[in-house]
Amino acid sequence: MGTPDFAVASLEALVKAGHELVGVITAPDRPSGRGQKVNQSAVKKFAVKEGLKVLQPEKLKAPEFLEELSSLNAELFVVVAFRMLPELVWAMPPKGTFNLHGSLLPQYRGAAPIHWAVINGESETGVTTFFLDHKIDTGEIIDQVKMTIGEDETTGEVHDRMMHLGAELVAKTAAAIERGEIATRAQQLTEDMRHAPKIFRQDCKVDWNKALKEVHNKIRGLSPYPGAWTTLEGKTFKLLKTAKEESQHSHKAGALLPEDGLLKIAVEGGYIVVQELQLEGKRRMKSDEFLRGYDVSAKVLV
Repeated sequence: MGTPDFAVASLEALVKAGHELVGVITAPDRPSGRGQKVNQSAVKKFAVKEGLKVLQPEKLKAPEFLEELSSLNAELFVVVAFRMLPELVWAMPPKGTFNLHGSLLPQYRGAAPIHWAVINGESETGVTTFFLDHKIDTGEIIDQVKMTIGEDETTGEVHDRMMHLGAELVAKTAAAIERGEIATRAQQLTEDMRHAPKIFRQDCKVDWNKALKEVHNKIRGLSPYPGAWTTLEGKTFKLLKTAKEESQHSHKAGALLPEDGLLKIAVEGGYIVVQELQLEGKRRMKSDEFLRGYDVSAKVLV
């Protein structure tokens, strides 16, 4: 059960491992883009290519879907980047339902674990497989693998590495369950628990009065999607790729400073060096290209 590219890697790993895939459940086809062309999920495209049976329920509690799902007689359900399942579904298979989560549970439970780990400046994260139960991301842990987060890595870059690490763990977990060689453990809550709630547009607004490292972490944590933003003369100004430069200066927080084809933004403790950006109504571009067509002299971001 899965929908985006992140889930395709795990599905492919299960296919390559020789497991019998009796069904793939994914999101219904949806119109998207400027032409509202009907698009299939990444998981569906891969499943069709592999000749796998695909189910696309609108409602997971619909009697006809539950009947068809039950008729597949699956021993195990595997969930990667899918929606919340009702108990009627996750309790169905005799060997249970396990999920792949993009953090070292119980840390970063929630919808956006990679984003928040990067935003919070973590140097380490990982992937966890766990059995689903009644509450979100609380089930017994089956296995975990750690991975580092680079000092300047974006969420997109961590996501792409994690996708493959997670796929390996999914295949390993499925094989261990098949052999009956798992020893689960309960999640132990600690005082330093950090959460990963869904990210909304207002969460993405940059506060230029924050310190250099915090601002840089927020920008890379929201890149490439949904994108950290600020406003420039009333227009939304997205920051998609930046570096940080430590320095003491007297510039106002948020001041724009062009320098040798680079765009710098003053913050406490240094400068955010903008490499890629997007101004409202414009395409994504490099900072030097932006500076050739836009005079930022004496302008301040808010």
